[in-house]
Amino acid sequence: MIQFVNVTKIYGELKALDDVSFEIGSGEMVFVVGPSGAGKSTLMKLLYREEKPTSGQVFVSSVDVSRLPNNQTPILRRRMGIVFQDFKLLPNKTSFENIAYPLFAIGMDQNEIKKRVHGALKVVSLTNKANDFPKNLSAGERQRVGIARAIVQGPSLLVTDEPTGNLDPTTSMEIFQLLERINQRGTTVLVATHNQQMVDQMKKRVIALTNGQVVSDVKSGMYTARVN
Repeated sequence: MIQFVNVTKIYGELKALDDVSFEIGSGEMVFVVGPSGAGKSTLMKLLYREEKPTSGQVFVSSVDVSRLPNNQTPILRRRMGIVFQDFKLLPNKTSFENIAYPLFAIGMDQNEIKKRVHGALKVVSLTNKANDFPKNLSAGERQRVGIARAIVQGPSLLVTDEPTGNLDPTTSMEIFQLLERINQRGTTVLVATHNQQMVDQMKKRVIALTNGQVVSDVKSGMYTARVN
């Protein structure tokens, strides 16, 4: 599903990633952990091609996204769901409209849109919030809407960058458990986080970064002291 091959990313004099290599199989749920500046967000941006590597190769479903033509980037992103820390919801649109937005963008049939959006709302347990605007939702509910929008097209890969960075511990665990349920439905889930408590409780595969390098990769691990 995902393969990084000797990936280095340099910004000016800063080496954000340094010769990073790993593979993630289809259906896995993996945490990428490390302190601020470790390279977690850069790694995520390389996956959905907001950035290109300075050297090395990044594969998603056997496609070398580092060499993908610019006009193919939207197609790549439609095949994956992306969840951000700051939600990125449109404030003047309801939950339903925010979730439906990517479907309208590709010209999907109205009846199919309605079916998919209601299905996504059910997955995130927000069917009663379909007509609410973001300002009327809690932070946790806004993130759930963001997750619903990310999964509404049925992606095989869900990429989440600090999805609980703005949430309290109880709500954070609810979000992590939701991501686990999505993973159990067959979606590959990759989570970049510095939330040690949640990672320790989930006991999934953990890839740890420090100074842009992979310092550990544990199949069923914890947020180890090595990344602090």
